[in-house]
Amino acid sequence: MEQLNHMLFTWINATPDSPKWLLDIALFLANDMIFIVPVLIIGLWLWGRHNHIAFQRELVSKTAIALIFAMTCAKTLSELFPHARPFVEGFGFNFLHHSPDSSFPSDHGTAIFTFALAFLFWHRLWSGVLLLVIGIGIAWSRVYVGVHWPMDMLGGFLVGMLGCLFSQLVWNLFGSQIGSVLEKIYRFSFALPIRKGWVQE
Repeated sequence: MEQLNHMLFTWINATPDSPKWLLDIALFLANDMIFIVPVLIIGLWLWGRHNHIAFQRELVSKTAIALIFAMTCAKTLSELFPHARPFVEGFGFNFLHHSPDSSFPSDHGTAIFTFALAFLFWHRLWSGVLLLVIGIGIAWSRVYVGVHWPMDMLGGFLVGMLGCLFSQLVWNLFGSQIGSVLEKIYRFSFALPIRKGWVQE
């Protein structure tokens, strides 16, 4: 498995001779594209048509549970099974400054794949597929710039699947209670913006 990891990394990783425009795209994907997660979560909770807002907030709630569980699992795995990043091993080329912490599974990969899978399972096929494409782009970019191994991204995908499964089980058992509590917290915290009509009730 480690030999396959090294072989795939060598195939994907950029070199000093790689096109600058491609490296710029990879750096944008690796650094900035992940912000689509909080932007969509906040937007879907605060705004939407009246007859769709309950569905959107259920999606946001389940996605948040999945993300919290998946990121906790990822952090636990990285502590229990530390794995050096490529640049720590002196392998390949690195184009992005990063702390030399454990690489497996990728936090970026875990977050974006959990998010994409949540939309695939609980929203629409087209939105899930689109986010999976974005997730693959982020996964490729993190390997391309030299801060992750390919298997780190596969690990993130698998942990994301586990997070969505956990969230669905929790929602089946406690979904109505969780939704009610979150709605009460939201209405209390956002009373003024709701009254002004800036956000959906």
